[in-house]
Amino acid sequence: MKHFFLVLLTVLIVTGILGSIWMTRDGKHVTPEGSGTVSLASGTFEAFPLPDYAASFVSEDYKSYFIEVEPGIKIHVLEVGSGYPVYMQHGNPTSGFLYRKVADALPRDRVRLIMPTMPGLGFSSKVPVSEHTLDNHMRWMNQVLVQLDLEQLVYVGQDWGGPVGMGALTLSPDLLKGAVIMNTGLNAPAEKVDISRAHATVKTPIIGELLTEVISSSFSRLPAIQNAPDSLSPDVLAIYSRPVLESVNKMAPLALMRMVPDGPDHPTTPQMQQIEDYVGRLEIPVEIVW
Repeated sequence: MKHFFLVLLTVLIVTGILGSIWMTRDGKHVTPEGSGTVSLASGTFEAFPLPDYAASFVSEDYKSYFIEVEPGIKIHVLEVGSGYPVYMQHGNPTSGFLYRKVADALPRDRVRLIMPTMPGLGFSSKVPVSEHTLDNHMRWMNQVLVQLDLEQLVYVGQDWGGPVGMGALTLSPDLLKGAVIMNTGLNAPAEKVDISRAHATVKTPIIGELLTEVISSSFSRLPAIQNAPDSLSPDVLAIYSRPVLESVNKMAPLALMRMVPDGPDHPTTPQMQQIEDYVGRLEIPVEIVW
């Protein structure tokens, strides 16, 4: 009997070690493939026909295409309307589809709504955990704006899309002519502090992976976090969750949460300071919606 328990204990330990290694893996690149092309004034891009479960949420006049910002890293862009460019950046763990109802309420004959999705989420490329840095996301999203050959724009951003989008604009500082800023933060942390209990919990190795990949997912908790469960039906959650969970790399939501700085020594803080300095010099019309 003693031998049996030793063997069982050994198996449990080895299983735990292997499980920990698997959960904390870096992951790999997953590059999506489109079909056909989309022609814009700035050039021709790879079209991405939306799957039925996503296409049903937008009208036929939407353009859906990829912009390859680096070899193998494609950002999925939804675009609708014509006129003044409006760059709309979602947060974690959603996608460009977040703004579909806002787009429906705006005059599409006067504004060109550009809704890109961060790498790791939606239909964009999936990348290893180690590549989820604010510096990378800023550079990747800036390349979207560069390749679209925009000369000026209004920026709309919320959640972690606030720093990602505004950070992208620090690399092309003259583009921004107005902004709508929603629930987000654009300041570098001056002291040690966690933005929320959830962020504090998931930054612990293995615990974060267990909570977001094994026990539940960031997508399943969205209705409770939103505090408006009726607005997030299973069909709506699917447009955010399915492209990520059905890929072989579903670690972006956790990686993005860990990117949120919790103090002056966090790896993201230098980029947040760059963003804060840029915002402090702006002289543009701004609407804050909380």
